[in-house]
Amino acid sequence: MKAKTLIILSLTSLMMVSCVQQKTLYNWGKIQETSYQYMKYGTEKDLEKLLKTYQYAIDNQKKGRMTVQPGICADYGFLLIKQGEVEKGLKFMKMEIALYPESAVFIEQIIKRIEN
Repeated sequence: MKAKTLIILSLTSLMMVSCVQQKTLYNWGKIQETSYQYMKYGTEKDLEKLLKTYQYAIDNQKKGRMTVQPGICADYGFLLIKQGEVEKGLKFMKMEIALYPESAVFIEQIIKRIEN
C-alpha cells in the first residue's frame, strides 16, 4: 500500500512540475515580424523599421538570458554597413563575435572583405 501511494505521489508531482511555464532564452520582440516585412517588400520604410527593431532588441534585453539573440548583432552590423555606416557596422559584427565566439570563423571573413 505504501509503495502505491509513493508511486502516485511521485507521478503527481512530476506532472505538476512539467506544467510549469518554461522561461524563454531570448526576448524576440517584433524582430520576426519586421524582418519578414523587410524580406518580403524590401522598402526603405521596412529597412528603417528593422534597424530600429534591432537597435531596440540590442539595447533592451530584459527577459531570458538577458543577452542579444545569436545573429542579431551581425545582421544589424551588416545592414548598417550597407547603409554606409561602416565603422558602426563593424563594431556590431565584432560584438557578435564577443557574444558568440563560435561565429568568429564566419564573421571574421566578412570583416576582412569589408576592410579590404
